[in-house]
Amino acid sequence: MFSDQVPPLTDAQVATFRRDGIVCLRGLFSPNWVERLRGLVDADMQAPSGMVKNINAANATGFFFGDTFVCHHLDGFRDAVLDGPAGATAAALFESNKATLLFDQILVKEPRTSTPTLWHQDITYWPVAGTQVATCWVALDDVTRETGAVEYVRGSHLWGNRYLAVSFDPQQTYTEALPEVPDIEAARDQYDIVSFDLRPGDCTIHDARLLHGAPPNSSNTARRRAYLQRWTGDDVTYNPRPNLQRMLRPPALEPGAQLDGDLFLRAWPRPER
Repeated sequence: MFSDQVPPLTDAQVATFRRDGIVCLRGLFSPNWVERLRGLVDADMQAPSGMVKNINAANATGFFFGDTFVCHHLDGFRDAVLDGPAGATAAALFESNKATLLFDQILVKEPRTSTPTLWHQDITYWPVAGTQVATCWVALDDVTRETGAVEYVRGSHLWGNRYLAVSFDPQQTYTEALPEVPDIEAARDQYDIVSFDLRPGDCTIHDARLLHGAPPNSSNTARRRAYLQRWTGDDVTYNPRPNLQRMLRPPALEPGAQLDGDLFLRAWPRPER
């Protein structure tokens, strides 16, 4: 019921991803997937995994919810990884022979949530090396500027810079010896910033080196539920470093090894189910 035939990417979409570091794919997830994922998000919010953590800014209004490695918590999310369309799509964008999930994630900004998503790169949070790393951000509600549409600095994945990870947890800091993220908000007109209004089932896929952030959800009534999958391709290897985002458990891998095993799910080519 939920296993979709993956629509082919156009040459223009692949070229956009390579040039801009971000591509918007309309309707990649079918209405059946959207309905199922909404139910899974609600189930997870009622009984989160042990990976849930506080990402609300101090003295914030509303509620910003996040949980990670949810495919290891609720089987429906595992189905979305292994049977959904994003793994094959990521492999095609990477021009990779495989797609392996680093982890998946829920991000929910309830109405009147004042916590922004600070400008950051994804890649410096994670114990990986390589260039074929990307986030698929699936909209489960209508997404607009008012509800917190993600903004991207187009082309910033090609700058050759790695920036210090910015903490979303008030109780956590990162200390890797890297320069801080530029103050994008203070000089927005100096950057090529793009965002997308999304319908449920639409998604963006962005390179993990791309700078991006999101405003608060200032709507009085609309939720912003999103389901994220973090994909890797052929050139990605395990690169553990101190003080990174916590993984569900230490993988049974040596540094420099290809991602594999029961923690990092191989979704493309599709496994036998």
